[in-house]
Amino acid sequence: MIDTSLEFSGKTICIIGGSSGIGNATAQGFRGCGAEVHVTGTRASADDYDAAEGSDLEGLTYHQLDAADDAAIIALRQTFERMDVLICSQGMVLYKRAEFEPENFAKVVQVNLNSLMTCAGQFHDLLKESKGSLIIISSTAAFHATVGNPGYNASKAGAAGLTRTLGKAWAPDGIRVNGIAPGLIATKMTKVTTDNPKRRKATIRSIPLGRIGDPDDMAGLSLFLASPLSNYIVGQTIIADGGLLL
Repeated sequence: MIDTSLEFSGKTICIIGGSSGIGNATAQGFRGCGAEVHVTGTRASADDYDAAEGSDLEGLTYHQLDAADDAAIIALRQTFERMDVLICSQGMVLYKRAEFEPENFAKVVQVNLNSLMTCAGQFHDLLKESKGSLIIISSTAAFHATVGNPGYNASKAGAAGLTRTLGKAWAPDGIRVNGIAPGLIATKMTKVTTDNPKRRKATIRSIPLGRIGDPDDMAGLSLFLASPLSNYIVGQTIIADGGLLL
């Protein structure tokens, strides 16, 4: 019989980059399903976040973390004794063609790609023990050019490839690795488009569903990928873009 439950009571969830945007909506989604949810962010404490920025940290356990710092990720891992779902939602982008500079390119790749492997490797033992899930948030940029952002593009394409490889490598351990490739979602990172009337209008015209995505749209997909409803899905990066790439 199919288990159609989205019940996560007794489960421990950690969302890297869960202080705002997609990660934060996902955290609150899991919390609403009964999970103990931990999130990370770059600021010193949860009190440093504002709801106006898309942050709702009520009921969540907050950890300060710089995802670019491998040592900090290793230290974070030591605070957990159990992990059922790890979601890597960290990310950064640099505009005005800054990513064409080698130093900036490397910085973006470190956060958007290298840190994914560090997180995955550090939490592998706990995920194996719980027969848990790893969910990697990438972007539709993994599947098309982003002319002004080579670091972002390369890192997101790499994230999709990493999802496939870890999915195959870790399935025998009972860990399901999958990913999500969001299209344009209204977050702090996309304000350069969503707050620009001309860009916003042009983008909406290109989306078959006729609207920019909301972080909650992505949260539902993470809940699905972490639930028994997706028990036979592994190594996939699911595009959720309102039809934009069509």
